[in-house]
Amino acid sequence: MDQTPDRAEPPRTDPLSRLTLEQLRQRTSMKWRTHPADVLPLWVAEMDVPLAPAVAEALQTAIDLGDTGYPCGTAYAEALAAFAAERWQWDGLRVERTAIVPDVMLGVVEVLRLLTDPGDAVVVCSPVYPPFYAFVAHDARQVVEAPLGADLRIDLGALEDAFVRARRGGRRAAFLMSNPHNPTGVVHTREELEAVAALARRHGVRVVSDEIHAPLVLPGAAFTPFLSVSGAENAFMLASASKAWNLAGLKAALAVAGPEAVGELRLLPEEVGHGPSHLGVIAHTAAFRKGGDWLDDLLLGLDANRSLLDRLAAEHLPGVRCHRPEGTYLAWLDCTRLGLHTERDGDAGADRGTARAADGPGVVSDLAGPARFFLDRARVALSSGHVFGSGGEGHVRLNFATPPAVLREAVTRMGRALRDL
Repeated sequence: MDQTPDRAEPPRTDPLSRLTLEQLRQRTSMKWRTHPADVLPLWVAEMDVPLAPAVAEALQTAIDLGDTGYPCGTAYAEALAAFAAERWQWDGLRVERTAIVPDVMLGVVEVLRLLTDPGDAVVVCSPVYPPFYAFVAHDARQVVEAPLGADLRIDLGALEDAFVRARRGGRRAAFLMSNPHNPTGVVHTREELEAVAALARRHGVRVVSDEIHAPLVLPGAAFTPFLSVSGAENAFMLASASKAWNLAGLKAALAVAGPEAVGELRLLPEEVGHGPSHLGVIAHTAAFRKGGDWLDDLLLGLDANRSLLDRLAAEHLPGVRCHRPEGTYLAWLDCTRLGLHTERDGDAGADRGTARAADGPGVVSDLAGPARFFLDRARVALSSGHVFGSGGEGHVRLNFATPPAVLREAVTRMGRALRDL
């Protein structure tokens, strides 16, 4: 595979340009070991980057000292608070309103247990991250969908209708929000979030905001923490450095309560705080505290890859609509015009409650329609849209946090497969 850039593209020095395909294939993580070696994996949310030097140095220091015991202290929360103040101009994150949790989704489950009971409802805006279905359903809560609008943004009318249904019969209810939104890459505006907060207050619905992709907002958009908007004082957010610094294998996250929700946060079981890895806490703290320059370089590379994907899709995938993401490194591709079969092989009713816990819908058993087609015919692994809920059928999610040469080869293969139909 050609590893050289196009003549029209200047040389790049961002983290996405530093590893070759041969180096990446030496990795043993889910992204690179789920499929055979001839498959280009653009599915699960892992980035093809070397570790940020600040994170690597912090981990090496800990290992040299044998500092591999239990996590302690508030350095992680302090680092996130400083990062939020610098990057998002939000100085409202108070260390005393935080709790350490094993990872964002396990933190979501624990917070939802504080706010709802078995049989209560959790609203999600579909299509959305599949574990929103799996984790909620496995914890005996009912998922109520509020489909996104045609523009892939929150539809306030659909959301209000979902809130009414969720509260029916006097049930407690929560709204589990993806901010920025996975898989569409939409970055919610302050005005949108204020409207969400007002609706939630009006209907007695508690908001839990998954902000794991918050540092990954690309040029043209600005991130707004949900807890920074008026009306969100009784809400929760979950955050970590996992996605922005590629630390999924180093478990640690933070639950943050609004000022009116602190009492509930203090009811979090003590054992929840025993789940995070001490090395994970060290890595995430170093990322937020000292990884800003590396993140800036990464964002430049992601922006370049976003534009590259636009050009490649226009050239090779004329029947596919590629929604340009405002944040994350995930692109949502509408393949419905291709007329490919949309049901999962051997199963006309894929159960989203059994979607994989990792950010990795799209393994062979979860594939359908266009994702199955591109794996079989192009040897490119993408995430299958049907597991993201209503509105996901006929779509695929593509992870463009990969070297430009890999992205170019993958989309070229996809285009070739479509021409051979």
